[in-house]
Amino acid sequence: ARVGDVRRFSDKRRFVAYCGLDPVVESSGKGVVSRGISKKGDAVLRRAFYLAALTAIRVNPVIKRFYEEHKGRLRGNKLIIACARKLAVITWAVLYYNKPFDAGE
Repeated sequence: ARVGDVRRFSDKRRFVAYCGLDPVVESSGKGVVSRGISKKGDAVLRRAFYLAALTAIRVNPVIKRFYEEHKGRLRGNKLIIACARKLAVITWAVLYYNKPFDAGE
């Protein structure tokens, strides 16, 4: 209900940004620095995906595998936010293509 028609988001990046889970990247002539997430999107959706990620890390094999694969590179809340973003992308794909979730795709 908070999202409305998901087809108004032409790609997953726009949906992730709407959820407030998109990364902020600043670049200058010498390099690129990641500054976390934008927090410009819907705070309720961001919190819902965050809390869902906390549970999914324990019980969902796809998110659990994603978590384990990224554990060496990311830590703490950054890793949980990455899992929340993954859940948002999966949610967008299921709703946009009107197909059930398939871990093989």
